[in-house]
Amino acid sequence: MIVALVGIIVGLGIGFYLPVTFPAQYSLYLSISIIAAFDSIFGAVRANLENKFDTLIFTTGFFGNAFLAGMLAYIGDQLGVPLYYAAIVAFGVRLFENFAFIRRYFISKLRE
Repeated sequence: MIVALVGIIVGLGIGFYLPVTFPAQYSLYLSISIIAAFDSIFGAVRANLENKFDTLIFTTGFFGNAFLAGMLAYIGDQLGVPLYYAAIVAFGVRLFENFAFIRRYFISKLRE
């Protein structure tokens, strides 16, 4: 768990200091992909707390969900249908559920 947190912090630090910019026209796809990636991260933290974490499942879910969400937004954009709402709702609900579980887990640990 500590290695994952250090990796996230190092990755965020590198991301903030590298001069990489994306065109504004891709911001929708990128934001949906980031939501999907956060969903995978929170799911991994939850799985680790439940002693069910699997690196292969996390890695494939992280990249697969981010790619699928970005592609869903792109296809919807091309068709003129806002399909990105489906990704926002699906990943948003899961993200808040996982966060609620993590929060309750740590609160129960603090009360013991």
